[in-house]
Amino acid sequence: DSEGEEGRFYVWRPEEIREVCGDDAEAAIAWYGVTPGGNFEGANILHRPVRGDLVRPEAVERARRALFEARERRVRPGLDDKVLTEWNGLFLATLAEAAAATGDGAWRSAAVELAEFLVANLRGDDGRWLRAWHPSTGEGATRLLAFAADHAALVDGFTRLAECTGEARWMAEARSTADALVELFWDDERGGVFTTGHDAETLVARQKDLLDNATPSANGATALSLARLAALTGDDGQRRAAEAIVGMLAGSAGAHPTAFAHLLAAVDVLAGPLTEVVVVGERPDLVAAAQRRFLPRAVLAWGEPYPSPLWEGRDPGRAYVCQGFACRQPATTVEALEAQLAEV
Repeated sequence: DSEGEEGRFYVWRPEEIREVCGDDAEAAIAWYGVTPGGNFEGANILHRPVRGDLVRPEAVERARRALFEARERRVRPGLDDKVLTEWNGLFLATLAEAAAATGDGAWRSAAVELAEFLVANLRGDDGRWLRAWHPSTGEGATRLLAFAADHAALVDGFTRLAECTGEARWMAEARSTADALVELFWDDERGGVFTTGHDAETLVARQKDLLDNATPSANGATALSLARLAALTGDDGQRRAAEAIVGMLAGSAGAHPTAFAHLLAAVDVLAGPLTEVVVVGERPDLVAAAQRRFLPRAVLAWGEPYPSPLWEGRDPGRAYVCQGFACRQPATTVEALEAQLAEV
């Protein structure tokens, strides 16, 4: 809202356009389909309602610039520019996966920059993740403690960034955040994660976020992030936690699958067969071959080793395609690796 009216900053009435645009007004009114009745509460959100020529005539372009300048003099609505940990964790996972698949260096750099920002600004001095950041709040981060959904999004984001960059530091971040997720939010009696942590303000009833909405549910995101992380670390506790969430929600997901899409993605990973790909040593050609193939039931370890059975007994310069930590003949060429990946 601005000036007490919803959409006031963005909408136009025919008489306002005529006042601002003069001789160009009728061309703009026709181009944008402006009517006296409007398309939003008696006013018009300017848009191109019909198909046809997408190149604006000169009169329409002049009118557009005039309307923009006039709009800049209006009272702007409030701007929500806070940084939410959950949303940026989701964005981090997307950037990292896209960068790996396409080899786009700019996306990779942006993913690393984002992760470094989150680590530097969204984690308190005590190591506890926080929910939001805004430059107006003194040092930036609010003191609102992060929820389960924040942690789950970070685990997935850091895991996929480790797969994208081969840097062990991101796997360490994923593991420590996963440990905090289970420690702070796990329901020891019924399984699954609560929305708020054990260290948060005491509530009459602690709720669980079970259904996907505009963002994945906390429990669906936890199941998927822990399932993928466990495949890379060999941590049975992480895998059991993911399986427990799936077991808790299996009946509901079967009856209403569209409300549990993220959980069903976790089911796909857990049911398998899940493929572990390990590239040892400096073999960027083998890494690229693995990254550019879409394998939703696969994880990739390469670059800097980290604690995991995946790295044990591996020879440099080779790629290993494994299932259940049992591996095929090592591949030393891109052609051999692609042939093995085509079969998984």
